[in-house]
Amino acid sequence: MLRFLARVIGLLLVAGGFIVGVIDGTRSIADSSLALTSLGETAARVFGERFQAFGPAVSRDVHPLLWDPVLVHVLMAPTALFAVLFGLVLLWLGRDPEPGIGFDTKR
Repeated sequence: MLRFLARVIGLLLVAGGFIVGVIDGTRSIADSSLALTSLGETAARVFGERFQAFGPAVSRDVHPLLWDPVLVHVLMAPTALFAVLFGLVLLWLGRDPEPGIGFDTKR
């Protein structure tokens, strides 16, 4: 069940990353300059006000150094790249296990 869920979420993330890549590509062609959608911009659009409270909550509750040097740079990554890579990792984790060498699997 968890492998199936990992594969479904992985496929959705790869498809979403491809869609965001196409949108970024058409925006780049229209603007005649490279335009990439950052992960922070996507999260702000999806989560709205909750995302704006995320930074101060991490700084206050977890550790201030986790927010400023680490998560700020992660949120500047392109959404398409992050979605495709994370989706491929989930697809890799959700793959069927390899049959063992020397074991009869036809019973």
